[in-house]
Amino acid sequence: GIAELGDVGSGLGGTVGSSRRLCEAGPGDRRCWFHLDYCASLKNLETISNKQNYKFIQGDICDSHFVKLLFETEKIDIVLHFAAQTHVDLSFVRAFEFTYVNVYGTHVLVSAAHEARVEKFIYVSTDEVYGGSLDKEFDESSPKQPTNPYASSKAAAECFVQSYWERYKFPVVITRSSNVYGPHQYPEKVIPKFISLLQHNRKCCIHGSGLQTRNFLYATDVVEAFLTVLKKGKPGEIYNIGTNFEMSVVQLAKELIQLIKETNSESEMENWVDYVNDRPTNDMRYPMKSEKIHGLGWRPKVPWKEGIKKTIEWYRENFHNWKNAEKALEPFPV
Repeated sequence: GIAELGDVGSGLGGTVGSSRRLCEAGPGDRRCWFHLDYCASLKNLETISNKQNYKFIQGDICDSHFVKLLFETEKIDIVLHFAAQTHVDLSFVRAFEFTYVNVYGTHVLVSAAHEARVEKFIYVSTDEVYGGSLDKEFDESSPKQPTNPYASSKAAAECFVQSYWERYKFPVVITRSSNVYGPHQYPEKVIPKFISLLQHNRKCCIHGSGLQTRNFLYATDVVEAFLTVLKKGKPGEIYNIGTNFEMSVVQLAKELIQLIKETNSESEMENWVDYVNDRPTNDMRYPMKSEKIHGLGWRPKVPWKEGIKKTIEWYRENFHNWKNAEKALEPFPV
């Protein structure tokens, strides 16, 4: 069996119900889930709830007794660990909570998995552990220089995971992915937030200058990357999961205004944009090299135009999958 531990429809650096998609795309073994926190919605799992290879178990990765019991009672061979607090803005005001869940929770999980002699433990991390860069591309050996509490907690958790390889040769693999977008993502993340604001006739709230750029990967592409790492990834290794597709936050807002409000007029576009205070720190870019995972046979396939069209359509029908979705649309966490 494969245990996928992650928020149901939240976001690892935006992971978008990737666990749900893995259940659809992956091998036919049984799998278990953890359902965590404010950004989760069981509605995101309705399409797979009758599948034979799916089992839902609600729990908390910080509860060591529960996690130990899970490994004792379920036949788990492989762990995909997505579970995390991931919203950068929130991490500035709840830094200790991020440290607790992302670092302590990961330590609990990797320790229990090691004790249960799991065959492979995949830790899903983020490009943000590298810190920002204007020109230098990061490869897997680049130093970790995180600049916000979220990225710092993911970098620290990586160290705990990696130590189980160094000390016990426990077969861990770490992935660092670009921003993920697509259906089922809690609307606190920039793409679903802008889409939902515009669909509710509200302005896109842009932090600072909006000139920061991000690399965006469609959810099905990142799922293919996880499946590739699952099958071919070498224990003890780190794999960047990146894309060359890069867009500034301002450009993103303009594209979404064009698609949703059907206007090309610059002055009309400005009516749908609201510039707000910047984050305490806001990295300009996260340029990553992904040749290592290309060597395993993975490359992103879904073009931006296709991915964003599907995403816009999904939010038109499903925004209220979360009880508290309205709260996610504020410029900063309430």
